[in-house]
Amino acid sequence: MSTKLERVIADLVGDRPSVDQWVHPAGVQVDTYAGRVQVEWDSEGASTALGHVAFFVEYLKTAGLFDAWVAECPLDYRSPNSPAKRDVLGTALLSVVAGHWRYAHMTALRGDAVLAELLGLQGVVSEDAVRRGLGKIDEKQGEVWCRHHLDYACFAALGEPWILDVDTTIKPLFGRQEGAIKSFNPHKPGRPSHAYHTYLVANLRLVLEVDVQAGDRHTSNHTAPGLWKLLDRVGRDRWPAMLRGDAGFGNEPIMVEAERRELPYLFKLRLTANVRKAITRAMGGRGWSRAGSGWEGKEDSLRLTGWSRQRRIIVMRRRLERQLALARHSDHGQLLLGFVEVGPDKELYEYAVLVTSLDSEIAAIGQFYRDRADCENAFDELKNHWGWGGFTTRDLKRCRLMARIVALAYNWWNIYVRLVNPDRHMEAITSRPLLLHAIARKTRHAGRITLKLSTSHGAAPWAAAALAKAATFLDGLQRTAEQLTSQQKWYRILSHALRKWLRGRQLAPPPRLSTA
Repeated sequence: MSTKLERVIADLVGDRPSVDQWVHPAGVQVDTYAGRVQVEWDSEGASTALGHVAFFVEYLKTAGLFDAWVAECPLDYRSPNSPAKRDVLGTALLSVVAGHWRYAHMTALRGDAVLAELLGLQGVVSEDAVRRGLGKIDEKQGEVWCRHHLDYACFAALGEPWILDVDTTIKPLFGRQEGAIKSFNPHKPGRPSHAYHTYLVANLRLVLEVDVQAGDRHTSNHTAPGLWKLLDRVGRDRWPAMLRGDAGFGNEPIMVEAERRELPYLFKLRLTANVRKAITRAMGGRGWSRAGSGWEGKEDSLRLTGWSRQRRIIVMRRRLERQLALARHSDHGQLLLGFVEVGPDKELYEYAVLVTSLDSEIAAIGQFYRDRADCENAFDELKNHWGWGGFTTRDLKRCRLMARIVALAYNWWNIYVRLVNPDRHMEAITSRPLLLHAIARKTRHAGRITLKLSTSHGAAPWAAAALAKAATFLDGLQRTAEQLTSQQKWYRILSHALRKWLRGRQLAPPPRLSTA
C-alpha cells in the first residue's frame, strides 16, 4: 500500500513515466475511413516540424547576424547551473519566428533537438529560463544592444530615398502589468493597455525602433522624443525623404520641429470645426483635380488656432455610392440597419484633409498618403502575427526588451523572405507555412547530417526551387568571398534581397560604420 501511495504522490509532483513506459511497443490500431491504421511512436528518431528553418539559419550564419547578436548581449550569468546565453536567446528567436505570442508557447519547442542543433544551441530552454534571462539584462544596456542591431539590419537601406512612417499601436492587457493604465483603447474601451510607439521604413516594412510605454502615454507628444532621437542617431545624410503619419501627428509641435529641421512631412488633419470650414470653402468652387483611386483633390492654405503659420492643405473627396447603410439603435440598445437611397440629383462625398510641406502635385500627394495603408498592414502583422499582442511580463522593462526582439526577428525574417522571393512582400501568415513549415527527419551517416523534408503545401515545388536558389547564392558568397568581413557580406546579402527595390544597384557600407 505504501509503495502505491508513494507512486501516486510521485506522479502528482511530476515524476511521470516516459512515453515508452505508457505506450505499447507495437503501437496501437485506430479505425479511420481509410481502414485500420497502425500508429507507432518513435521516441528515438530526431525530427522537426520546422524543417525549412535550415535555410533561415544559413542566412543568419552567413550574414553573422545571430552570432553578433548573442556575443553583444549584456546578459551575464554567475551560477554554473545557469543556461547558456546562446540557448536563452536562441529559444526566444525560434519561438518568435515560429509564430508564438506567449512565453508558454516555447514549451512546444522543448523536445525539438533538430532546431537546437541547427542553431548551435545545447538545447531549447524553458519559458521560465527565457523570462528570468531577460530579467537579468540591465534595461539601459539592453536598449542600446537592441537598438544597435535594429540599426545594423536597416541602416544599409537608408542610403536610398525612403519614407519614415510613425504610428502608435494600442495593446490591451488582461493582468496587473506595470504601466497597464486605462486610457485610449479603440477596440476595448476601458481595458488597461500599453502603447507601442513604432518607427517604420515604408514599403520595405522594416522596423527602425519601437518603444513600449504606459497606456496613457499614447499621443504624438510621447512619440516625438523617440522620433527626434532616432533621426539624430541615423544622421542627416540618411534622413527620410518624408515623415508621414495619421491625424494624431498633424499638430503644431510635430510640424514646427519638422520645419525647423527642414524635414518634409505629410499628415492627416482631424475634422475640427475650422477644418470643416475649409472643406465648405472647397465645396463651393471648381478646380478639383484627379488624385487617383476615385479621389479628387483641391489645394488650399489654412492656419488653425494654435498654429504659428499658414500651411498648405489638400482637401480630398471621393463620391460615395447611392445606397447607404445607416446604423441606429433601438430603445433596448439593439443595433438596427436602415438603407437610404439618394436621388440622382444629390451627390454624397467622403472628405479627408491632408497637411504637408511638400510641393508635389495633388495626385502625388494623394498617392503618398494612400501608400500609408501598407504601413498599417505592417503594424497589424506585428501585433497579430509576430507577438506584439503577447509576450507580456509584470515589469515594463522586459515588455520593452521583448518588443524589440520581436521587431528584430521580424526584420531578419522579412529580409530573408525577400531573398527567397524578391518580387513581392509576403506576410507571415503566408510565408511561414511556405518557407518554414516542413516535416524534417534527421539522419546521420559517416559524419554527415541529412534532413529529409516533406511538406503538403500546394506551392511546395516553387518553395523548394526558391529555397535552393537562395542557398546556392549564400554558399557561393561563402566560397568566393572569404576575404569579406561579416558586414560586407551582410551588405551583399541585403543588396541581393532588395535587388528589385534597388534596381540592381549594390549597397556600399558607409564609412561611419565599422568594417570589423
